[in-house]
Amino acid sequence: MKDMTKGSIIGAIISFSIPMLISSIFQQLYSLVDTYIVSRYLGPDALAGVGATGLLTFLMLCITLGMGAGGGLIIAQCYGSKNYEKLRSTIISMSYIMLLLAAVMSFVGFVYSRKFLVFLKVPNNVLDYSVTYIRIIFVFSIGTVLYNLTSSILRSVGDSKTPLYALIAASFINIGLDLFFILKLNMGVAGAAYATVISQFVSGLICLVIIIRKRADLSFNGVGSLLPDAHTLLLIIRTSLPSTFQSSLITLGGISVQRLINSFGSDVMAGYVAASKVDSLAIQVILSVGNALCVFTGQNIGIGNLERIEKALKKSRIIMFFSAVVIAICAYTFRFCIVGIFLDADANPLALNTGAQYLSIVGVAYLICAIMQSYQNVIKGAGDVNTCMVAGLTELAGKIIFAYAASPFLGPLGIWISTPFSWACGCVIPVVRYYSGKWKFKTLA
Repeated sequence: MKDMTKGSIIGAIISFSIPMLISSIFQQLYSLVDTYIVSRYLGPDALAGVGATGLLTFLMLCITLGMGAGGGLIIAQCYGSKNYEKLRSTIISMSYIMLLLAAVMSFVGFVYSRKFLVFLKVPNNVLDYSVTYIRIIFVFSIGTVLYNLTSSILRSVGDSKTPLYALIAASFINIGLDLFFILKLNMGVAGAAYATVISQFVSGLICLVIIIRKRADLSFNGVGSLLPDAHTLLLIIRTSLPSTFQSSLITLGGISVQRLINSFGSDVMAGYVAASKVDSLAIQVILSVGNALCVFTGQNIGIGNLERIEKALKKSRIIMFFSAVVIAICAYTFRFCIVGIFLDADANPLALNTGAQYLSIVGVAYLICAIMQSYQNVIKGAGDVNTCMVAGLTELAGKIIFAYAASPFLGPLGIWISTPFSWACGCVIPVVRYYSGKWKFKTLA
């Protein structure tokens, strides 16, 4: 566990964000390995089919992350203010909420997967691949929920290393199972899906074992009841819903844009899938520093140390912006080589060019994302979740409006440009809110 209310600011943020960055990289490896093996051994149609499920998978992840983040904010502030009784109550109540969430997602995913994908206008030649993959992911969503619950608890009290170790182990399991299920058992895209859910469940179990063994550190000794507290349940839900609602609506906006991408055919879909996987990996540097800043803010606002938070914002902003410049240069310079890892240039020239074009544009957009993430995570860590939700809705509106307005004239290029445009829209509200100073009075502990 790490107390961020004292000591070096930059040291606290970097030492916390590095394990989170490595964790995020390994988490993205689930998707990257699936993409590579499916592309190379099952073909471009299978790749497009798996890729078409990306936003539905991300929607599930956003819901679990949003609910976990709400409880995590409360835990971080309780840990900073040494309110261990409320911390314990939050963990118990949060567990009930997340388990119920897993059951609901499993049911909805099993029953409605095909209808969702038909709505997304997934081409008939890849639809069966998509249905097979996403149905397995949703039915066994307990693994995703378990990992996000346990990792959120650990990170909120400053332990970003245990989730890292869990994901490293799970990533290697995922790679081995991918190869075994697809190459040895000939399970096709179902094999890739089973490899993913098994690996996620393992990562969650590892974190759970650590939490159980460290109950003394989490003030679980002598707990009177394992039943949820009604007041704490409502606080978690009230804190989580704005973030969950924001993430879900942004994802639904992405689904709307995905329909637009799908209308350009499977080659454009394949190019976008390959490039977006790389995009998801590259942006983790910015997101990890942002998440560290969020936890840092949560712990420090718990004791009212606002000056320390303001200094942390300035230093984090420099780190994020410098990282964004490096990523942007690399993304543009090596865009064809990077996308070529997943796609055969001779067999799929349109897909390759599509992916390279997407990377060159979104790489530059990271500069805007760095600014947005720095201010937004201070606001979020302070507990001002409603402002973050409004900012997210603004970002969503910008993306949908620009993509649908520009694509009839610019084709897929118009969709790619909507990303920096939407991030610019999402920047405005958290920046204004920060300098208004109103976020300083939103403590949850």
